[in-house]
Amino acid sequence: MAGFLSELVQYRRLLLMLVVLGIGGTHLSGFQMSVINYTSPYIQKFINETWLERYGSVLPQESLMLLWSLIVSVYCMGGMIGCLCSGYLTAAFGKKKSLLFNDGVLITAALLTASSRRAKAFEMILAGRFLEGIAAGIHLNAHVQYAGEISPKKLRGFINVTSTVFLALGKTVARILGLRELLGTEDMWNLLLSFSGLVALIQLIFLPFFPESPPYLLLQKEDKAGCLKAMKQLWGEGNYQTEFDDLMKEKAITKGTKIMNVLEVLREGSVHPQLCTMLLLLLSLQLCGLSAITFYTSEIFETANLHESIIPYVSLGVSISELISIIFCSSIIDRFGRRLLLCGGYLLMALILVLLETSLLLSVSKCPAGVGLQQNPLCRTAAFASCPNQQDQFLWLRYCSVILIFLFIIAYGLGPAGAVVAVMNEIFTLSTRASAFVIGGIIIWLGLTFTGMVFPFAVMLLGPFCFLIFVAVLVISVVLIYLFLPETKGKSTSEITEKFKSCRFKRKHHQPVEMYAAEEKTFCTRL
Repeated sequence: MAGFLSELVQYRRLLLMLVVLGIGGTHLSGFQMSVINYTSPYIQKFINETWLERYGSVLPQESLMLLWSLIVSVYCMGGMIGCLCSGYLTAAFGKKKSLLFNDGVLITAALLTASSRRAKAFEMILAGRFLEGIAAGIHLNAHVQYAGEISPKKLRGFINVTSTVFLALGKTVARILGLRELLGTEDMWNLLLSFSGLVALIQLIFLPFFPESPPYLLLQKEDKAGCLKAMKQLWGEGNYQTEFDDLMKEKAITKGTKIMNVLEVLREGSVHPQLCTMLLLLLSLQLCGLSAITFYTSEIFETANLHESIIPYVSLGVSISELISIIFCSSIIDRFGRRLLLCGGYLLMALILVLLETSLLLSVSKCPAGVGLQQNPLCRTAAFASCPNQQDQFLWLRYCSVILIFLFIIAYGLGPAGAVVAVMNEIFTLSTRASAFVIGGIIIWLGLTFTGMVFPFAVMLLGPFCFLIFVAVLVISVVLIYLFLPETKGKSTSEITEKFKSCRFKRKHHQPVEMYAAEEKTFCTRL
C-alpha cells in the first residue's frame, strides 16, 4: 500500500486531471440519475400549479403521471442519442474537445431547469432533462475512454476504476444535497436540478489546461513529439520508453486502419470475441440484482421499524458504503487482477442474495396463524412491506435484511462495479474502442429502460423469489467469465488482442485471422 501511495504522489498531475475529468463526467451521470427521486413530489406539484394557472382546471392524475413519466424517461432517450453521437465526436475531435462541447450542453440544460419556476414552464424541465441525457450519453463514453488512455500501464486498473468512483460519488452527492436540510425543499428543488451546470462550468474552465490523450496524439494525429510531451505533462519527468514502444507497436499493427464506425465494428469478425465479452459483462452488471436491492431498500428499512426521518440517512449510508468499496477496489485491482474481482464479487453477491431471500421468506413465514400470504397483501408483496401482524420476537430477521443490503452493495463495489469498466477499456484497440463504447452505451441505456419497465411486473408475479433470477444470472456469469475472459492485468493492447485470438469462442474466426496475419505480418483488421 505504501508503494501504491508513493506512485500516486509521483503522478499527482495525472490525479488532478482525473478529478477534473470525473466531476464533469460520470459524476454527473450518477447525480442526475439519483437527484430526480428527491425532486419528484415538488416537480409534480409545480406541474399541477402551472396547469391550474394556465387553464383554470386541475390536471387529471393520469395526465400528471404521464408528464412525470415523460420527464423521467426523456433522460434515457437523450442518453441514447448522446451515446450514438459520442462515437463520431470522440473519433473526429478527440475526447478533450468532446467533453468541452458537452459542458456547453450541460450548462444550457442547467439554465433551463433553473429558470423553469420563474418562467412557470414545466416544459423547460422536460427540455433540460433531455439535454442532460444527451450530455450523459456523450460524457459516459468520452470520460471512460479518456481516463483509460492517459493512464500508465502499472496504474491502468486503478485509473479505469476512477470513472466508477465518480459515478458512485455523484449518487452520494445527490443524496446529500437532496436532504431536506439542504436543497431537497420546495423552494430549492430547481437549484438542486441545475447543480450539474455548476460542475460542468468548473470542468469547462480547467480541462483546457490538460493535454489530449497520448494514444490519440500518436495513433490518430501521428504527433510523436506531442505524445511524449503529453506523457511528461501527465506523468512527470521520467523514462516512458516502454509505454511509447507499446503505442508504436499498436500503431504498426493498425497501420492503415482508420477508426471504425459502428457498422464496420459489427461486421469485423476479429472483434466479435471482444464484443461478446463486453455484452456478457454489461448484461451481468445490469442483471446482478442491484436494481432489485435499490427498488426495495426503502421498504426493507421501513420493515425494520426504522423511523421515516432516519431512512434518508440510512440510504445515504448505503451510497457511502458503495463509494468507499469502489475506492478500495481501485487500490487492489492492479494487484489481484480483473478476473478474480469479477468472479469473487459475483459469487459473494450470489451468496448474499440467497441469505437475503432466506431472511425475507422466514420473516413472512413467522406471521401468526390465520394470517396467510393470500389474506394479507402487505406480506404477499414479497415480504418487504411491514406486516402488522408479525411478532416482535422475529424483528432480528428484519435487521438481518438491512445488514445484508449493506454487504451486497459492498460486494458490488469491491468487484464488478470497477472491474467491468477496466476490462471494457482494455480489450479494444483505439481503432475500435469508440464504436465499441457506442454499442456498449446502447446496451446500457436499453437495459436501464427495459429494467425500469419490466422489473416492477416481475416483482408483482414473483415476489421475493425474483432474487433467485439474479442468483442464477450471477452464477452463470461467473462460469462464462472464468471460461472466456483472459486476464488483462499488466498487458498491452496488442497482448490482450493476441489472447483473444486464442480464446475458445474465437475458433470459427481463427483461420481468417491467421490468413490476414500471414499476408500483412500483423493481426490488424482489414477494411
